[in-house]
Amino acid sequence: MVKAAISRGTTPVPPDCVRILVVGGGYVGMYTALRLQRKLKRELKRGEVEIVVIAPDPYMTYQPFLPEAAAGSISPRHVVVPLRRTLDQCRIVIGEVESVDHAKRTATFTTLATEEEGTGSVQIAYDEIVMAPGSIARTLPVPGLADHAIGFKTVEEAIGLRNHVIEQMDIASSTRDPAIRDAALTFVFVGGGYAGVEALGELEDMARYASRYYHNIKTEDMKWILVEATGRILPEVGEEMGKYTVRELRRRNIDVRLETRLESCEDRVAVLSDGGRHPTRTVVWTAGVKAHPVLAATDLPLTERGRLKCTAQLAVDGAPHAWGAGDAAAVPDITADEPGTECAPNAQHAVRQAKVLADNIVASLRERPLQEYEHKYVGSVASLGLHKGVAHVYGRKLKGYPAWFMHRVYHLSRVPTVNRKSRVLSEWTLSGLFKREIVSLGSLEHPRAEFELAAGGERPKESS
Repeated sequence: MVKAAISRGTTPVPPDCVRILVVGGGYVGMYTALRLQRKLKRELKRGEVEIVVIAPDPYMTYQPFLPEAAAGSISPRHVVVPLRRTLDQCRIVIGEVESVDHAKRTATFTTLATEEEGTGSVQIAYDEIVMAPGSIARTLPVPGLADHAIGFKTVEEAIGLRNHVIEQMDIASSTRDPAIRDAALTFVFVGGGYAGVEALGELEDMARYASRYYHNIKTEDMKWILVEATGRILPEVGEEMGKYTVRELRRRNIDVRLETRLESCEDRVAVLSDGGRHPTRTVVWTAGVKAHPVLAATDLPLTERGRLKCTAQLAVDGAPHAWGAGDAAAVPDITADEPGTECAPNAQHAVRQAKVLADNIVASLRERPLQEYEHKYVGSVASLGLHKGVAHVYGRKLKGYPAWFMHRVYHLSRVPTVNRKSRVLSEWTLSGLFKREIVSLGSLEHPRAEFELAAGGERPKESS
């Protein structure tokens, strides 16, 4: 086994120390490192093992809570889990991995410090590597998309979208131009998966509540449009619950366009494939994800879709001492009836895969047999706004309040650390006793704006 040493900039690791490098601080990255530091507690104390986590952010985002954060039901800081506090036995490096040379057991990365120093990238050697960079939004060459659309994958995007929606209501309330008003009150969401449906459901619910505080905006003045290229939404909850969701959304005057694509959003006009043209200042893109581009900058085997080829033991196929799980990995589903089926890239699998992955790394270091990842998909739950939801779990179909309650209970049980569980539960309890907060803090996105204006500069223009 190649013993690890950093090429420069830090103290070399002793030759008898095994370095485990974790690339990414999302579900798989954080949960794997968390379990490793528990399982290898004695080895870590004796200096026989070092766990290094390289992640672009100092926190893990619990993405199922993003819609509630956007709606104001949960504080943004409670949607994220600080890596340094949770992984106190690991070495956390905030940076971006640019490439991996597994043949040489080295990874090249940059940090904020390397940018300031102007010294270029840093190389780090490792003995075992966990590739868990997650995924990024899958975009299409739609004219105007890069200029006007917003994603819904990070806490920054969720809070930015919340601020944006409230700001559009402020614009509509104060303008005298009917065209500007209509465009401000038109919200287009592209993608009928979890992210799109839950974001739309929560934000429409929030805006409906907020409209009571505007003297000249009624609920029926707002136009919410969901665009989905296929003939159904929320396929994970089954066809019946998917159809119920469409009926529920349409009952709330949400325009659901199935088998429809967004063809352009230039000049703040959403042009749909069914001929519809909708002037709008809000286009939310949630039309799927794709493998993180760092995977293409490795010598590890990939599938046609750019994901890691993994075995049921979560080892990268044909690459000893390399491991993968979650969105970045194509893991065979050994519980499926049809051969060749892969595990869905969702949180339900990612959290469970991280446990098996960590256990297998420990078993490999101790020269013990590895176990296979085996989990029968139990179903899915989705929130459609406050007290509204759908669920298909263990063959049982729920809708309305019971599904919404199950959604909250399930995700409360899955969010890591007792600290976060307690804070989220407290916020839910308080939100049930008091009125919602509907304040836009869009100025947080430009913290120096007021000072620059005072110093003779110009106020930044709205980019969306």
